[in-house]
Amino acid sequence: MPVKVSIKEPSGTYFITFTCANWLPLIQLTNAYDAVYKWFDTLVKNGHFISGFVIMPNHVHALISFKNNGQSINTIVGNGKRFMAYEIIKRLEAQGETKVLTNLQLGVTAKDRLKNKKHEVWKYSFDWKECHTNEFMLQIGDSAIP
Repeated sequence: MPVKVSIKEPSGTYFITFTCANWLPLIQLTNAYDAVYKWFDTLVKNGHFISGFVIMPNHVHALISFKNNGQSINTIVGNGKRFMAYEIIKRLEAQGETKVLTNLQLGVTAKDRLKNKKHEVWKYSFDWKECHTNEFMLQIGDSAIP
């Protein structure tokens, strides 16, 4: 399990990546691209700015400028992942994807089960890089273009 490293700053521009548990293509399987867009809309309504993103079948990359609103950036991203997970589980249940749901249930740790967690939709934590300069952000953009 990766070590969770908190973002210490209350604001800033970050390139973040979060991935579905076991690299399963859950976003594609449930057509949950709109759930990611809904989270982006919520971020914008709360004063944050989405500079760019790529939504893949099993992970999301985003370049987000976070405004200090009293919540840590880790909490903001964690809440987004949680609400997207609820939507993905709801869609898997509606599709009758029992094998996938069982797989996601098996991924829940004993500690998380005590907190009433039922499914592990996302890999624990998320990857991030702080974008200090415009040159750094342009480098990220250049590396994403084949």
